[in-house]
Amino acid sequence: MNNKALIDYVIALGDDSLILSQRLTEWCSRGPFLEEDLALSNVALDYLGRARMFYQYAIELEGNIRTEDDIAFLRDEREFKNHLIYELPRGDFAFTMARQLIIDVFNSHFLAKLAQSSDQQLAGIASKAIKETQYHLRRSQEWALRLGDGTMESHSRMQNALDDLWGFSKELFETHDSELDLIAAGIAVDRNALKDTWRTQINGILAQATLEQPDDTWYQTGGRDGKHTEHLGLILPELQFMQRAYPGLSW
Repeated sequence: MNNKALIDYVIALGDDSLILSQRLTEWCSRGPFLEEDLALSNVALDYLGRARMFYQYAIELEGNIRTEDDIAFLRDEREFKNHLIYELPRGDFAFTMARQLIIDVFNSHFLAKLAQSSDQQLAGIASKAIKETQYHLRRSQEWALRLGDGTMESHSRMQNALDDLWGFSKELFETHDSELDLIAAGIAVDRNALKDTWRTQINGILAQATLEQPDDTWYQTGGRDGKHTEHLGLILPELQFMQRAYPGLSW
């Protein structure tokens, strides 16, 4: 098995978590009320911790030739491999909750499978992260029901958010060519095998929230190949500013 493929796989999982964490931190001091402001900040910290665990494992696989700060702060846009849904602007509160619902349902199944990985380090990270995801999903599901089956305004905002996000969700189930050997070895998760279960669960939630499944005819992809939306190029300067301005800075 190609060790580089495993390193790339682990870093890509870290990128997903890091970029979503950065998006969620944008709600700090902007939440609709204090408790939700704190809750979103805590979810962001969960994802940041997850990113660090993936990056630290990647460093170990590489032989400690760089640090987690190097991976997070010293790579350019095309070197990031996160899926596109994670980098989209935070939007309004309904958009954030719709994105979280899509991702949380996916993670609840993905992490359960990753916890069975033949790679013990990945299995350990997933076993810890899935406990957080159960909490995340409970929150995003409650908000989907509250907003979808709420006022005309909240329903409209939630439906519009789902319509804008739906095409980006398909990338979550794509199997990249670099993952094929890892899947065969029992290390990586076969994402495509999760699609039907995810769709059944999320459609059940949408039905309860009086929301409709969006149009299934369009999709966007490219994140795992470093082909991103313009939004990643805007988020990285803020994320990486301190390390770029003061090289070698350590906390």
